[in-house]
Amino acid sequence: MTGEQTPILSLRAVQAAYDGIIVGLRGVTLEVTADRIVALLGGNGAGKTTTLKAASGLLRAEGGEVTEGGIEYRGQSIVGTPARDLVRAGLVQVLEGRHCFPQLTIEENLITGALFQSPSRRRLLEQLERVYQWFPQLKKKRAALAGYASGGEQQMTAIGRALMGTPKLVLLDEPSMGLAPLVVAEIFEIIRTLNRDTDVSFLLAEQNAMLALRYADYGYVLENGCVAAQGNASELSQRDDIRNLYLGELSETTQRNGKHFRAA
Repeated sequence: MTGEQTPILSLRAVQAAYDGIIVGLRGVTLEVTADRIVALLGGNGAGKTTTLKAASGLLRAEGGEVTEGGIEYRGQSIVGTPARDLVRAGLVQVLEGRHCFPQLTIEENLITGALFQSPSRRRLLEQLERVYQWFPQLKKKRAALAGYASGGEQQMTAIGRALMGTPKLVLLDEPSMGLAPLVVAEIFEIIRTLNRDTDVSFLLAEQNAMLALRYADYGYVLENGCVAAQGNASELSQRDDIRNLYLGELSETTQRNGKHFRAA
């Protein structure tokens, strides 16, 4: 990414593998500058989730590891840093699939996001109220079990739980998956508000390219574990190769050559 802004997260020629055999990333280089929303686009198996987990320290939990390259968060190398330490430092990932504790209430789920800080009761209540201001629907349902909440409410709970730790960078994995369009629009509007009104930056992995680029400042397109295209969100959204790919209208030339993207 160009510009004078300081990257809060940077990956440099990162390669990652699972069980030392299956290659997940093949030299991924990208940046997230402070106070920005960056979209990470691509289809299933492109490497989006692996990229997020490499940055958040969760890759090892699935038998994966960064085998080459470097990852820096706020100017410090974080390769091999445990995920819990990264959360304490302000880098947190919201996993794909709206992971909540179904047997806990929505409010209890939110509280778990702040426990690592051992906050005072006053501080905890302040953090809860701040999350409820962003997600008023959760305040109405705070006493309900998360397992009985709607998909949209569970996604809001997962994001709200991450925000309880007052992060600097949130990695979001497929926030629109399985949700109704109106709910998705509401969640993305909240993400934009959080980015605009707080110091939170976002790296957003999403298959719905046109939606993500509508809210992002910059975007990267992954294909087969590599960065295939990148650029300002407004520019990427106007590129015919990207628009055609995500609308399912690949040209005969593209299909014949087996290439989805032309060089930027």
